[in-house]
Amino acid sequence: MASLKVGNVGEYLREQRRGARLSLRQLAEAAGVSNPYLSQIERGLRKPSAEILQQLAKALRISAETLYVQAGMLDARERDELEVPAVIMSDPSIDERQKQVLIQIYESFRKENAAAEAAAKAEEAARQAVEEQKNVEADSSPTLVREESEK
Repeated sequence: MASLKVGNVGEYLREQRRGARLSLRQLAEAAGVSNPYLSQIERGLRKPSAEILQQLAKALRISAETLYVQAGMLDARERDELEVPAVIMSDPSIDERQKQVLIQIYESFRKENAAAEAAAKAEEAARQAVEEQKNVEADSSPTLVREESEK
């Protein structure tokens, strides 16, 4: 069977499984998938669904979003936006109100940083426009002087 080139998700899963010191059989059992199917995923012969990736992530105790990024199902930036609130919500040491407050603070920081980034880009664009205008004026000035002196 030819490889489907299913991103790096198979290699990544193998690394995570080995790092967790689990055999292929142990991970397959913990995730509720067959041993041959998991082997095919690791070798890049099968493309796992989001549901299977979620089961594997749970068995490996890693974030499902990380696997989604590896499988090309989710952009890394989108993962970051989803992962922090998910981690906060899964923390058993804080209550629901505290979780909501932390998520609100996190979101406000993200909005503030996005606004600052947009302002910096606008400022840079304006600076470049002024420089371009100066260059245009500098290029046209000698021409006007020459034309006037020739009269």
